[in-house]
Amino acid sequence: MGLTRIATAAAHFGRDLTFDLSRVAALAEEARGAGAAVLVLPDGTLGGSFADFGRADPEHLPPALAPDGPEVREVANLAAELVVCFGYTEAGEGGERYSAAACVTGDGLLGRHRKVYLSAAEALLQEPGSEFTAFDTPAGRLGMLLDYEKAVPEPARGLALDGASIIACLCSWATSSRAPTLTRDRQARLFDVYDCVRAVENQVVLASANQAGVMHGTRFLGLAKVVGPDGTTRARTGSRPALVVAEVDVDAEITTARRARDHLGERRPEAYSARRPKRFSPL
Repeated sequence: MGLTRIATAAAHFGRDLTFDLSRVAALAEEARGAGAAVLVLPDGTLGGSFADFGRADPEHLPPALAPDGPEVREVANLAAELVVCFGYTEAGEGGERYSAAACVTGDGLLGRHRKVYLSAAEALLQEPGSEFTAFDTPAGRLGMLLDYEKAVPEPARGLALDGASIIACLCSWATSSRAPTLTRDRQARLFDVYDCVRAVENQVVLASANQAGVMHGTRFLGLAKVVGPDGTTRARTGSRPALVVAEVDVDAEITTARRARDHLGERRPEAYSARRPKRFSPL
């Protein structure tokens, strides 16, 4: 497909949906002006993140939105020719709540994901999703992860095996509570490590977006980035709200990365076992 410009954002989104949609419009326009084909936005783009208020009670939850509702349709309208990934809280048909992500263009929905790996607080009030599935977009085959899911190896590996060449990771990842600076922040270090490792171990392009700023005492990391299939960071924001764009020849770089060592092709799943290891008698 040649060179693809991938944009990702560190940005703050809260409970005010009108404000959130205006910020989506501004970021989409900025990405479009930079020639981007893909724009990745954070977890909680519509309605803010689950942890915005540091509380897990119904009064302080993000609004639950219908997947075919007016807010989601408006993001598609704002996307126009862009492929836009964004996060929101999805209302299930029976009143369930899901932490969710959607990928849209102006033509409509391309793919959806419901968060599988919930925190203990999320699990009290939300239902988990059940699968990780890649899907086709005008920019290539893509898969989505939400927040902590990038800390677990299997989701990104599953998406890569399903043919994803780009993995969008939508986060609302907060700083450590006592870290004096970002450079000493354990969560910042983990956030960066997971992005790079998930990209290089699967030899895919990973675009990581994150909430930024402070909300009711919770400080979010920012640190949005695009990582190549060789594990190198191609573009990165700081902790403040910003949008960055990286130009990547996705297919060519993946082919090059897998020519020397094809991590997916060299798997030996028959050697993996959930059983306890065999105990050998001492000599």
